[in-house]
Amino acid sequence: MDRELKIALNELKIKYDNPQALDQDPLVLAMVYRDAWDRELAAFVAAHLAYGRVAPMLRAIAKALAPLGARPAEQLRAWGDLEAGQNLEAALGDWKWRFHTRGDLVAWILAWKRLDQESGFHGLEPHLVPGPGLSADQALSRLVQRLRRELPPTHGLRFCLPDPLEGSACKRWRLFLRWMVRRGWPDLGLWEHYPPSALVIPLDTHVGRISRLLGLTVRTESDGRTAQEITSALRALDPEDPLAYDFAISHLGILGDCTGTGDAARCKACALAQVCLGGYRSPLPE
Repeated sequence: MDRELKIALNELKIKYDNPQALDQDPLVLAMVYRDAWDRELAAFVAAHLAYGRVAPMLRAIAKALAPLGARPAEQLRAWGDLEAGQNLEAALGDWKWRFHTRGDLVAWILAWKRLDQESGFHGLEPHLVPGPGLSADQALSRLVQRLRRELPPTHGLRFCLPDPLEGSACKRWRLFLRWMVRRGWPDLGLWEHYPPSALVIPLDTHVGRISRLLGLTVRTESDGRTAQEITSALRALDPEDPLAYDFAISHLGILGDCTGTGDAARCKACALAQVCLGGYRSPLPE
């Protein structure tokens, strides 16, 4: 079954490994920059605002990054701490995105600035990389708990700070980490010391539903245990790169190609038809 599943997922990956599939993905807003640090800062903002309806979400992220200009990290590093806060507050005006206010966004960007300075201008990897005696989830939890202490306790900022050791799936943190760590398309692969094998899938409703159809999990909860279970199943297919299929699986749902209704016409065209537990299966050759 694992062999059949891997073949099917490889076919699905081929379908979605193209720029058109990125049109509705916030990662495109980090890809417009060339410098690695600009991309990291943009990704840090984009990943944590990645919720809600796609079109307005993309507009909100673009507007959030606009005050930092063409070189976001360079501009942020050039400003002093007080100057950065004042300039961002003034430039963002009435910016708001669902749970997030202008103040939340400014605090989030300044948090990246502070952590970047502490790492010797090496971004966030030194704060999140696992190591001897420190698992990937422990490293993430340590940073989350620190930011909970340092940032204002607003709804928007607490929404950005789930803790994996408290059972959260941490979808937006997992998305940011995938972008930073994986070197395969479409991810940025900017970090050098964080092992791709330690990544955990960014669990959303699409990934959860399709994972159940593939038998990667039977759990219906969108929590950390489900994310770990799905990742473990994918790790059995590719131990070094368990999230190799994440983009394809998620976009199968995001783009509406799988609705979960078992529609014969739609399912027949799906690369996963023969391994899906809930959809149409074509007759096997005699």
